[in-house]
Amino acid sequence: MSEQKKKTVFSGIRPTGPAHLGNYAGAMRNWVLLQDKYKCFYSIVTWHALSSEYQNSKIIKEYTLEMAIDLLSIGLDPEECVLFVQSDVKEHAELHLLLSMVTPLPWVERVPTFKDMQKELADRDINTYGYLGYPVLQTADIILYKAEIVPVGEDQAAHLELAREITRRFNRLFGHIFPEPQIMLTETPRLAGTDGRKMSKSFGNAIYLKDRPEVIKAKIAPMVTDTRRQRRSDAGEPNDCPAFTLHNAFVEKERREELAQACRTAGIGCLDCKKVVIESLIHLFEPYREKRTKLEGNPDLVWGTLEQGNARARKAAQKTMAEVRAAIGI
Repeated sequence: MSEQKKKTVFSGIRPTGPAHLGNYAGAMRNWVLLQDKYKCFYSIVTWHALSSEYQNSKIIKEYTLEMAIDLLSIGLDPEECVLFVQSDVKEHAELHLLLSMVTPLPWVERVPTFKDMQKELADRDINTYGYLGYPVLQTADIILYKAEIVPVGEDQAAHLELAREITRRFNRLFGHIFPEPQIMLTETPRLAGTDGRKMSKSFGNAIYLKDRPEVIKAKIAPMVTDTRRQRRSDAGEPNDCPAFTLHNAFVEKERREELAQACRTAGIGCLDCKKVVIESLIHLFEPYREKRTKLEGNPDLVWGTLEQGNARARKAAQKTMAEVRAAIGI
Protein backbone atom coordinates (compact mmCIF):
# COMPACT_ATOMS: atom_id res chain seq x y z
CA MET A 1 0.00 0.00 0.00
CA SER A 2 1.44 3.38 -0.95
CA GLU A 3 1.97 5.97 1.79
CA GLN A 4 -0.50 8.31 0.05
CA LYS A 5 -3.32 5.82 0.58
CA LYS A 6 -2.50 4.99 4.14
CA LYS A 7 -4.56 6.58 6.89
CA THR A 8 -2.66 8.62 9.46
CA VAL A 9 -2.26 7.47 13.05
CA PHE A 10 -1.01 9.55 15.97
CA SER A 11 -0.09 8.35 19.44
CA GLY A 12 2.11 9.68 22.21
CA ILE A 13 3.85 8.44 25.33
CA ARG A 14 5.05 10.42 28.35
CA PRO A 15 8.75 10.20 29.28
CA THR A 16 8.30 10.02 33.04
CA GLY A 17 10.65 7.08 33.51
CA PRO A 18 11.67 3.88 31.77
CA ALA A 19 8.89 1.93 30.05
CA HIS A 20 7.17 -0.78 32.06
CA LEU A 21 5.06 -3.79 31.13
CA GLY A 22 1.84 -1.76 31.38
CA ASN A 23 3.17 0.72 28.79
CA TYR A 24 4.16 -2.15 26.53
CA ALA A 25 0.88 -4.08 26.74
CA GLY A 26 -1.27 -0.96 26.56
CA ALA A 27 0.43 0.95 23.75
CA MET A 28 3.94 0.11 22.63
CA ARG A 29 3.23 -3.41 21.36
CA ASN A 30 0.39 -2.03 19.26
CA TRP A 31 2.58 0.76 17.86
CA VAL A 32 4.88 -1.83 16.30
CA LEU A 33 1.96 -3.62 14.66
CA LEU A 34 0.42 -0.42 13.28
CA GLN A 35 3.56 1.02 11.69
CA ASP A 36 3.33 -1.34 8.71
CA LYS A 37 -0.33 -0.59 7.99
CA TYR A 38 -0.64 3.16 8.55
CA LYS A 39 1.28 6.42 8.26
CA CYS A 40 2.23 6.66 11.92
CA PHE A 41 3.39 9.64 13.94
CA TYR A 42 4.64 8.53 17.36
CA SER A 43 5.67 11.22 19.81
CA ILE A 44 7.57 11.26 23.08
CA VAL A 45 5.36 13.92 24.65
CA THR A 46 7.75 15.92 26.80
CA TRP A 47 5.38 18.82 27.50
CA HIS A 48 2.81 16.37 28.84
CA ALA A 49 5.51 14.97 31.12
CA LEU A 50 6.35 18.51 32.27
CA SER A 51 2.75 19.02 33.40
CA SER A 52 3.34 16.61 36.29
CA GLU A 53 7.16 16.65 36.56
CA TYR A 54 7.77 20.42 36.48
CA GLN A 55 9.40 20.32 39.91
CA ASN A 56 11.96 17.84 38.60
CA SER A 57 12.11 19.00 34.99
CA LYS A 58 15.80 18.27 34.35
CA ILE A 59 15.11 14.53 34.47
CA ILE A 60 12.80 14.70 31.43
CA LYS A 61 15.67 14.79 28.91
CA GLU A 62 17.20 11.67 30.45
CA TYR A 63 13.82 9.92 30.40
CA THR A 64 13.29 10.99 26.78
CA LEU A 65 16.46 9.12 25.82
CA GLU A 66 15.36 6.13 27.90
CA MET A 67 11.96 6.06 26.21
CA ALA A 68 13.46 6.38 22.73
CA ILE A 69 15.80 3.47 23.44
CA ASP A 70 12.85 1.39 24.68
CA LEU A 71 10.75 2.19 21.61
CA LEU A 72 13.52 1.42 19.15
CA SER A 73 14.45 -1.74 21.03
CA ILE A 74 10.94 -3.22 20.88
CA GLY A 75 10.84 -2.85 17.10
CA LEU A 76 9.80 0.63 16.05
CA ASP A 77 11.41 1.32 12.68
CA PRO A 78 12.18 5.02 12.04
CA GLU A 79 11.97 4.25 8.32
CA GLU A 80 8.40 3.02 8.73
CA CYS A 81 7.10 5.61 11.22
CA VAL A 82 7.87 9.13 12.40
CA LEU A 83 9.31 8.96 15.91
CA PHE A 84 9.88 12.41 17.36
CA VAL A 85 10.00 14.61 20.46
CA GLN A 86 6.93 16.80 21.01
CA SER A 87 8.78 19.83 22.41
CA ASP A 88 11.14 19.90 19.42
CA VAL A 89 8.19 20.67 17.14
CA LYS A 90 7.04 24.08 18.38
CA GLU A 91 3.89 24.02 16.25
CA HIS A 92 2.34 21.80 18.94
CA ALA A 93 2.46 24.75 21.33
CA GLU A 94 1.06 27.21 18.79
CA LEU A 95 -1.90 25.02 17.88
CA HIS A 96 -2.53 24.28 21.56
CA LEU A 97 -2.75 28.03 22.23
CA LEU A 98 -5.16 28.58 19.35
CA LEU A 99 -7.37 25.67 20.40
CA SER A 100 -7.43 26.96 23.98
CA MET A 101 -9.04 30.16 22.69
CA VAL A 102 -12.10 28.29 21.44
CA THR A 103 -12.43 25.44 23.94
CA PRO A 104 -15.18 26.09 26.53
CA LEU A 105 -13.88 25.79 30.09
CA PRO A 106 -16.60 23.31 31.21
CA TRP A 107 -15.41 20.88 28.53
CA VAL A 108 -12.01 20.42 30.17
CA GLU A 109 -13.35 20.59 33.73
CA ARG A 110 -15.57 17.57 33.16
CA VAL A 111 -12.78 15.22 31.97
CA PRO A 112 -12.82 12.42 34.58
CA THR A 113 -9.13 11.57 34.34
CA PHE A 114 -8.13 14.89 35.94
CA LYS A 115 -9.56 13.85 39.31
CA ASP A 116 -8.22 10.33 38.90
CA MET A 117 -4.70 11.64 38.35
CA GLN A 118 -5.00 14.00 41.32
CA LYS A 119 -5.45 10.88 43.47
CA GLU A 120 -2.71 8.89 41.74
CA LEU A 121 -0.23 11.77 41.88
CA ALA A 122 -1.13 12.88 45.38
CA ASP A 123 2.56 13.37 46.21
CA ARG A 124 2.79 16.41 43.91
CA ASP A 125 0.79 19.51 43.03
CA ILE A 126 -0.90 19.12 39.64
CA ASN A 127 -3.60 21.71 40.28
CA THR A 128 -2.21 23.83 37.48
CA TYR A 129 -3.51 25.53 34.36
CA GLY A 130 -1.20 23.30 32.32
CA TYR A 131 -2.47 20.05 33.75
CA LEU A 132 -6.11 21.07 33.42
CA GLY A 133 -5.44 21.89 29.78
CA TYR A 134 -3.74 18.53 29.15
CA PRO A 135 -6.56 17.26 26.88
CA VAL A 136 -6.42 20.44 24.75
CA LEU A 137 -2.70 19.96 24.15
CA GLN A 138 -3.43 16.32 23.41
CA THR A 139 -5.96 17.42 20.81
CA ALA A 140 -3.35 19.69 19.21
CA ASP A 141 -0.89 16.78 19.13
CA ILE A 142 -3.38 14.65 17.22
CA ILE A 143 -4.88 17.05 14.70
CA LEU A 144 -1.59 18.82 13.90
CA TYR A 145 -0.83 15.78 11.72
CA LYS A 146 -4.45 15.47 10.58
CA ALA A 147 -4.54 12.06 12.22
CA GLU A 148 -7.62 10.06 11.32
CA ILE A 149 -7.03 7.28 13.84
CA VAL A 150 -5.89 7.37 17.46
CA PRO A 151 -5.28 4.02 19.19
CA VAL A 152 -6.27 4.26 22.86
CA GLY A 153 -7.51 2.13 25.71
CA GLU A 154 -10.96 2.67 27.20
CA ASP A 155 -9.46 4.81 29.98
CA GLN A 156 -8.49 7.43 27.36
CA ALA A 157 -11.78 7.36 25.45
CA ALA A 158 -13.06 10.51 27.20
CA HIS A 159 -9.98 12.44 26.03
CA LEU A 160 -10.56 11.37 22.45
CA GLU A 161 -14.23 12.34 22.55
CA LEU A 162 -13.20 15.78 23.79
CA ALA A 163 -10.66 16.00 20.96
CA ARG A 164 -13.45 15.28 18.50
CA GLU A 165 -15.63 18.00 20.05
CA ILE A 166 -12.84 20.56 19.92
CA THR A 167 -12.12 19.63 16.30
CA ARG A 168 -15.75 20.04 15.31
CA ARG A 169 -15.93 23.44 17.01
CA PHE A 170 -12.75 24.67 15.34
CA ASN A 171 -13.98 23.52 11.93
CA ARG A 172 -17.33 25.27 12.43
CA LEU A 173 -15.61 28.52 13.34
CA PHE A 174 -12.84 28.60 10.76
CA GLY A 175 -13.66 26.13 8.02
CA HIS A 176 -13.04 22.43 7.62
CA ILE A 177 -9.30 21.97 8.14
CA PHE A 178 -9.09 18.91 10.35
CA PRO A 179 -10.61 15.43 10.05
CA GLU A 180 -12.33 14.25 13.22
CA PRO A 181 -9.98 11.72 14.80
CA GLN A 182 -11.53 8.29 15.16
CA ILE A 183 -10.97 6.13 18.21
CA MET A 184 -9.28 2.79 17.67
CA LEU A 185 -9.95 0.95 20.91
CA THR A 186 -7.01 -1.27 21.73
CA GLU A 187 -6.91 -4.35 23.88
CA THR A 188 -5.19 -2.95 26.93
CA PRO A 189 -5.26 -5.45 29.76
CA ARG A 190 -5.08 -3.72 33.11
CA LEU A 191 -1.83 -4.98 34.55
CA ALA A 192 -1.31 -5.22 38.27
CA GLY A 193 1.96 -4.07 39.76
CA THR A 194 3.99 -5.96 42.31
CA ASP A 195 1.74 -4.77 45.14
CA GLY A 196 -1.53 -5.67 43.43
CA ARG A 197 -2.49 -2.11 42.50
CA LYS A 198 -2.46 -0.83 38.93
CA MET A 199 1.09 -0.93 37.56
CA SER A 200 2.45 2.60 37.71
CA LYS A 201 5.80 4.33 38.06
CA SER A 202 4.11 6.62 40.59
CA PHE A 203 3.27 3.66 42.85
CA GLY A 204 6.78 2.19 42.68
CA ASN A 205 5.33 -1.19 41.73
CA ALA A 206 6.38 -1.44 38.10
CA ILE A 207 8.20 -4.19 36.23
CA TYR A 208 10.34 -2.44 33.63
CA LEU A 209 11.13 -3.65 30.16
CA LYS A 210 14.83 -3.16 30.91
CA ASP A 211 14.73 -5.28 34.09
CA ARG A 212 17.19 -8.17 33.93
CA PRO A 213 15.83 -11.75 34.20
CA GLU A 214 16.88 -12.02 37.84
CA VAL A 215 15.06 -8.77 38.65
CA ILE A 216 11.90 -9.96 36.88
CA LYS A 217 11.98 -13.15 38.97
CA ALA A 218 12.55 -11.22 42.19
CA LYS A 219 9.64 -8.87 41.49
CA ILE A 220 7.04 -11.41 40.36
CA ALA A 221 7.76 -14.28 42.78
CA PRO A 222 6.30 -12.47 45.86
CA MET A 223 3.44 -10.80 43.98
CA VAL A 224 -0.03 -10.75 45.51
CA THR A 225 -2.34 -13.55 44.32
CA ASP A 226 -5.96 -14.50 44.90
CA THR A 227 -6.61 -14.17 48.64
CA ARG A 228 -8.68 -17.38 48.54
CA ARG A 229 -5.46 -19.36 48.22
CA GLN A 230 -4.19 -19.36 51.78
CA ARG A 231 -2.84 -22.90 51.35
CA ARG A 232 -1.56 -24.86 48.36
CA SER A 233 -4.68 -27.05 48.44
CA ASP A 234 -7.09 -24.09 48.24
CA ALA A 235 -8.80 -23.46 44.90
CA GLY A 236 -8.52 -19.98 43.43
CA GLU A 237 -10.07 -17.71 40.81
CA PRO A 238 -7.62 -16.34 38.21
CA ASN A 239 -9.93 -13.42 37.43
CA ASP A 240 -9.36 -12.18 40.99
CA CYS A 241 -5.60 -12.75 40.97
CA PRO A 242 -3.42 -9.66 40.41
CA ALA A 243 -0.49 -11.79 39.26
CA PHE A 244 -2.66 -13.48 36.63
CA THR A 245 -3.15 -10.16 34.83
CA LEU A 246 0.43 -10.70 33.63
CA HIS A 247 -0.56 -14.10 32.25
CA ASN A 248 -3.45 -12.49 30.38
CA ALA A 249 -1.03 -10.16 28.62
CA PHE A 250 2.04 -12.33 28.09
CA VAL A 251 1.14 -16.04 28.10
CA GLU A 252 -0.29 -17.81 25.05
CA LYS A 253 -4.05 -18.37 25.23
CA GLU A 254 -4.01 -22.18 25.31
CA ARG A 255 -1.42 -22.33 28.08
CA ARG A 256 -3.20 -19.55 29.96
CA GLU A 257 -6.47 -21.45 29.90
CA GLU A 258 -4.73 -24.56 31.22
CA LEU A 259 -3.26 -22.58 34.10
CA ALA A 260 -6.62 -20.97 34.88
CA GLN A 261 -8.30 -24.35 35.12
CA ALA A 262 -5.48 -25.71 37.27
CA CYS A 263 -5.81 -22.71 39.60
CA ARG A 264 -9.56 -23.25 39.99
CA THR A 265 -9.00 -26.88 40.95
CA ALA A 266 -5.86 -26.31 43.07
CA GLY A 267 -3.95 -28.31 40.47
CA ILE A 268 -1.05 -25.86 40.51
CA GLY A 269 0.49 -23.69 43.18
CA CYS A 270 0.83 -19.93 42.83
CA LEU A 271 4.63 -19.98 42.65
CA ASP A 272 4.63 -22.59 39.88
CA CYS A 273 1.99 -20.58 38.04
CA LYS A 274 4.11 -17.44 38.33
CA LYS A 275 7.14 -19.30 36.96
CA VAL A 276 5.30 -19.70 33.64
CA VAL A 277 4.83 -15.96 33.14
CA ILE A 278 8.37 -15.24 34.36
CA GLU A 279 9.79 -17.59 31.72
CA SER A 280 7.50 -16.11 29.08
CA LEU A 281 8.64 -12.56 29.86
CA ILE A 282 12.32 -13.47 29.89
CA HIS A 283 12.00 -15.19 26.51
CA LEU A 284 9.82 -12.45 24.97
CA PHE A 285 12.17 -9.63 25.87
CA GLU A 286 15.49 -11.34 25.11
CA PRO A 287 15.82 -9.67 21.64
CA TYR A 288 14.80 -6.36 23.21
CA ARG A 289 17.53 -6.61 25.85
CA GLU A 290 20.18 -7.33 23.21
CA LYS A 291 19.19 -4.33 21.11
CA ARG A 292 18.83 -2.08 24.14
CA THR A 293 22.37 -2.86 25.25
CA LYS A 294 23.69 -1.72 21.85
CA LEU A 295 21.64 1.48 21.83
CA GLU A 296 22.58 2.37 25.42
CA GLY A 297 26.18 2.36 24.26
CA ASN A 298 25.44 4.74 21.38
CA PRO A 299 23.21 7.60 22.64
CA ASP A 300 24.29 9.87 19.77
CA LEU A 301 22.71 7.44 17.32
CA VAL A 302 19.45 7.57 19.27
CA TRP A 303 19.40 11.39 19.44
CA GLY A 304 20.19 11.49 15.73
CA THR A 305 17.29 9.19 14.98
CA LEU A 306 14.97 11.43 16.98
CA GLU A 307 16.20 14.55 15.17
CA GLN A 308 15.47 12.92 11.83
CA GLY A 309 11.95 12.23 13.09
CA ASN A 310 11.67 15.79 14.40
CA ALA A 311 12.50 17.13 10.93
CA ARG A 312 9.82 14.97 9.30
CA ALA A 313 7.27 15.96 11.94
CA ARG A 314 8.12 19.67 11.57
CA LYS A 315 7.57 19.53 7.83
CA ALA A 316 4.06 18.12 8.28
CA ALA A 317 3.29 20.44 11.22
CA GLN A 318 4.42 23.59 9.39
CA LYS A 319 2.19 22.74 6.45
CA THR A 320 -0.82 22.35 8.74
CA MET A 321 -0.12 25.55 10.65
CA ALA A 322 0.09 27.55 7.44
CA GLU A 323 -3.48 26.43 6.69
CA VAL A 324 -4.59 27.20 10.23
CA ARG A 325 -3.17 30.73 10.25
CA ALA A 326 -4.75 31.47 6.89
CA ALA A 327 -8.13 30.16 8.07
CA ILE A 328 -8.06 32.23 11.27
CA GLY A 329 -6.72 35.28 9.49
CA ILE A 330 -3.69 36.04 11.65
